[in-house]
Amino acid sequence: MIPNVLAERYASKAIANIWSAEGRIILEREFWIAVMKAQQDLGLDIPQQAIDDYEKVKEQVNLKSIMDRERITRHDVKSRIDEFCDLAGHQHIHKGMTSRDLTENVEQLQVYRSLLIIRDKTVAALTAMSKRSQQWRDLVITGRTHNVAAQPTTFGKRIAMNGEELADSLTSLEALISSYKVRGLKGAVGTQMDQLSLFDGDGARAADLEERVCKHLGIPNVFTNVGQVYPRSLDLRTVSALLDLASAPSSFCTTLRLMAGHETASEGFAPGQTGSSAMPHKMNSRSCERVNGFQTILKGYHTMASGLAGDQWNEGDVSCSVVRRVMLPDAFYAIDGLFETYLTIFNQMDAYPAVIEAENAHYLPFLMTTTIMMEAVKTGVGRESAHKAIKENAVATVAALRTREISHNDLIERLANDDRVPLSLSQLEEIMENNKASTGTATQQVDQFVKHVTAVGEKYPAGAAYQPGDIL
Repeated sequence: MIPNVLAERYASKAIANIWSAEGRIILEREFWIAVMKAQQDLGLDIPQQAIDDYEKVKEQVNLKSIMDRERITRHDVKSRIDEFCDLAGHQHIHKGMTSRDLTENVEQLQVYRSLLIIRDKTVAALTAMSKRSQQWRDLVITGRTHNVAAQPTTFGKRIAMNGEELADSLTSLEALISSYKVRGLKGAVGTQMDQLSLFDGDGARAADLEERVCKHLGIPNVFTNVGQVYPRSLDLRTVSALLDLASAPSSFCTTLRLMAGHETASEGFAPGQTGSSAMPHKMNSRSCERVNGFQTILKGYHTMASGLAGDQWNEGDVSCSVVRRVMLPDAFYAIDGLFETYLTIFNQMDAYPAVIEAENAHYLPFLMTTTIMMEAVKTGVGRESAHKAIKENAVATVAALRTREISHNDLIERLANDDRVPLSLSQLEEIMENNKASTGTATQQVDQFVKHVTAVGEKYPAGAAYQPGDIL
């Protein structure tokens, strides 16, 4: 088989096994067996020995043999039917079924099981973010908008900010999982005609068969009105949910890369790790860059999914097949690799309070300008007049710092000497002292985030306890 770099290099074994060629064939064979057992129970003449023989060989997967058959039949499902029947020595599978009765349901099973795994890893990511936001709840940093120093915040709040976004994405994922519908056994055009024929027109038995088969799949909802294929808008919702989940981690990793450039925080650096083959001193944020890359990949698959939605002919066609064979597994490999990498980052990342404090001290007068403006307004100065005076002095200070005309930020002294700002140097210094550690409601917001994640962890304890495997 041609290697898949996403599966081999980035995805966990749990996801890779679901989407591997061998894993899919075993799922198909289990599905066929489940259909046979249900058909037997409902009166179809299928010997128990035949079912037992199929069971014995269901994990004997020879990909080369199946591919050799497909080169002759030019039909993937027929080649897998022939292979399984020859291994078992019977011809009892696939009765009353069309190819899409097999492939649609099995693909949906792969999607559904993968969604459950990704849900748990999302919970794990939220748990990791919650712990770090608690750790750095009170660590004051220079908040930035447009990547320019703005107002004080805390590192914990910065993490919680992206954490809440991820929590909202989890809510959307939960809605998708709870509403996800499987196609069921609907036949060539969705009318169940062949199953009815098998049961001599007995609609109750045909309905019972579908219910039993869907119970085997473990997906609680079933489409009633569907054609040969289930609506590809469901695939779009699936890939959209994965892209949604990737957004908050990607934003945080972008921020952490920026912080690493200022040496205020980093993703960590493992013993023996090399940052650059040319520059020995470098400690690149390669894991954060990988997370950003995965999000870009998911955007590509989202484009593919949107291209398929709304493009089905009549009761169905297979023009989507080649796209979905790439899009669905690779989208899950990408989101899985993203979370494995993201969890590793949170296990290893660090913050550097001394560098952070130096940055805060450098920018503090600028960070206090809105507070100073409010204090000036309280004395009776017009808000716009105060804004203009403070802006002019701030811009002049920035220019002087950039040209090294001054070596320290003297904005406070400049404001004290400006008659348009009715605050003395001692008043301005008092404002600075009283507010240098003020971060508004940042810490309370962190507490609310932690409380929410605690409840999520109690709902999904396996996810909260999950730890990533080793990554390259």
